[in-house]
Amino acid sequence: MTRIIGTVMHSTKEYVCVMQLHRPVPEDRLRSVLREFEGEIYQRPPLRSSVKRALRTRRVYKIELVEYDGERFAILRVDCDAGTYMRKLCWDIGLVLGVGAHMRELRRTRTGPFSEDSGLLVRMQDLAEAIYRWREEGSDDMLRRVVVPGELSVCHIPKVVVRDTAVDSLAHGAQLAVPGVAAVEEGFSRGDLVAMLTLKGELVGLGVAELGWDEMLEAKRGIAVKPSRIIIERGVYPRAWRKKSVGG
Repeated sequence: MTRIIGTVMHSTKEYVCVMQLHRPVPEDRLRSVLREFEGEIYQRPPLRSSVKRALRTRRVYKIELVEYDGERFAILRVDCDAGTYMRKLCWDIGLVLGVGAHMRELRRTRTGPFSEDSGLLVRMQDLAEAIYRWREEGSDDMLRRVVVPGELSVCHIPKVVVRDTAVDSLAHGAQLAVPGVAAVEEGFSRGDLVAMLTLKGELVGLGVAELGWDEMLEAKRGIAVKPSRIIIERGVYPRAWRKKSVGG
């Protein structure tokens, strides 16, 4: 499953941060400026960052003013693209307000489909205890609470369900043809990243859609998905394809 961890790391994030204003502003003025930063914004990474300080665009889906003391401190909840710098966002908000601002505290509360509210917050101590119980007592009850199926990591990605006869060919490097598609999730377009699942819900891998979801349903032939990461092992499903013979 480490092969697809990038889909989680580069998915949308949610943060809760404390922004300190350098001078007080009216709450209605603050809310008005926060709305200006929703949507596609330009942002240059701060001096202390791990990436090149080039101007780039990021999308902020929502900024919620959770609390404002009316003086200097505001708590914000921000839903945004990966790679959006919160301390730079706070600085830019302060610049537009004309009073200056900086970030005091930050907490990431969601990455892709995983959030604090989903009960997936696990400490290293919890994991160590679960492994010890499994090794010493042979019980996996604690382990099942702290280790979740990898399929959860693609919950936020559109799905293409693959017929059993096409699974092993994908494991051997083939592209997914239209006849191998059993069902699709609505909403994706050509070029979008999709997750390929078996009829049992097992993750086969990730790929780029060569057709939109509606085109896949109507097409009779052609390539539906070009795989980029395959997870399922070879031989798990019976082979329903024939090797090409090589003439001597």
